[in-house]
Amino acid sequence: MAVQPNVVVVVADTTRVDDAYDSQVAPTLAKLASSGTRATRAFSAAPWTLPSHASLLTGVPSSAHGAHADHELLDDRHPLLSELFRDAGYETVCVSNNTWLSAESGFDRGFDEFRQMWQLVQSENALSELVDVTEENRTRLVARKLFAGNPLVNAANALYRRFVRDRADDGARRSTAWIADWLDDRSREDPFFLLVNYLEPHLDYEPPRRTTEPHLPDDATYEEAMAVPQEPWDYLAGTLDLSDRDLRLLRDLYRGEITYFDEQLAALKAALVAAGEWEDTILVVTADHGENVGDHGLMDHQYCLYDTLVHVPLVVTGGAFTGRSDLDDLVSLMDLPPTLLDAAGIDAPGARERFHGSSFHPDAEASAREFVVSEYMAPQPSMEALERHIGDVPDHVRRYDRSLRAIRTEEHKLVRGSDGSERCYDVDADPGETTDVSEARPEVVAELGDALDDWLETVDTAGDRESVTIGDERKARLEQLGYLQ
Repeated sequence: MAVQPNVVVVVADTTRVDDAYDSQVAPTLAKLASSGTRATRAFSAAPWTLPSHASLLTGVPSSAHGAHADHELLDDRHPLLSELFRDAGYETVCVSNNTWLSAESGFDRGFDEFRQMWQLVQSENALSELVDVTEENRTRLVARKLFAGNPLVNAANALYRRFVRDRADDGARRSTAWIADWLDDRSREDPFFLLVNYLEPHLDYEPPRRTTEPHLPDDATYEEAMAVPQEPWDYLAGTLDLSDRDLRLLRDLYRGEITYFDEQLAALKAALVAAGEWEDTILVVTADHGENVGDHGLMDHQYCLYDTLVHVPLVVTGGAFTGRSDLDDLVSLMDLPPTLLDAAGIDAPGARERFHGSSFHPDAEASAREFVVSEYMAPQPSMEALERHIGDVPDHVRRYDRSLRAIRTEEHKLVRGSDGSERCYDVDADPGETTDVSEARPEVVAELGDALDDWLETVDTAGDRESVTIGDERKARLEQLGYLQ
């Protein structure tokens, strides 16, 4: 391994740890884990893309960097990992397929090259023909709500999703091809820092037939699975009924998306090998958050801090991470910045002083974490946005109109809401977080509550921010991904 290795961070957007760590779903990731280091207790700092990526790249929580649903922009208050690598002489490149990870959101700082792959499609007039008119999208959403459950409409929706994918998607394949070409053409001898976000398996689930059929039950077809309505906000509101079979088929489509991503991961590794860079590369594969597919009565990745959203895969290969057993310590994705700086031999003392993460590099002397913290600073979509898109918002949904913080040890998890709610789970005995043990274990609630209060005192909060305006084109794309504005 070179004195300063290449560092590649791959974010598999919206990927649950249980499916990612299933070798039948993600065989490439399983092979990388067997030859590297697999973290079994890794957690994101937030349950959705914008704040999670911001924490991953700054090493600070949402309440410090201030990028969340109430302020959809990452400002320059904290340096990005890309800036620290560039200052150390690295070539820095980002390849993004998620509109939140964009220049408009403030993520382009420190990158020599910042590729927004959806713009390639827009420039070819494929995606823009479908989603450029926001009002047209809203009309379609209303129509799908009115006729949810109608078999003919379901079939039409499936056909629409296939049309969208054929015309506008396959960003993962295009991203991998671009990276392979870039590796083949680059002439710089400097090491590189590469961040790539693969959007699969984000809603809508539209995986290829070949990666999906192995996950389907014997009595189900690909066409039947693709016809199941994929309307998370209607499901939340109770206007769309999904059977257990429907949810099983959606989960299998979701797994098909992860398998599709896993194919791209294999191709990315092959490109690094072909370019002669693999032996000199630290590769990180993780997710910004997970997904609810009917879990806890929810779909998508909002309104909660259950482990289905914040427990994420994390595999690191190369250098000192090669050939190590599973890392069972608690790890936060905020630990990645100091860990990767250690791997690259970069000091950056000023940035390190502000990190809320600690290095889990095998040669680091940091103690194991006692707990991890995740934050959900504001609901996305807001109740007002939901009302605009689905009509009347029922009372059982309005209870999600609050912020949340969760503190988690190996045994317990306390979730505190701005509405005064407080729930405690024995995650060791009840990993599904089905039973609130607050009344039975008041001493645990008090201990975790005190630890959370102490942690909050260490946070240099971002405070109030000016309002952020999102352009119509970006707004339309975000709505296509389910982020109602």
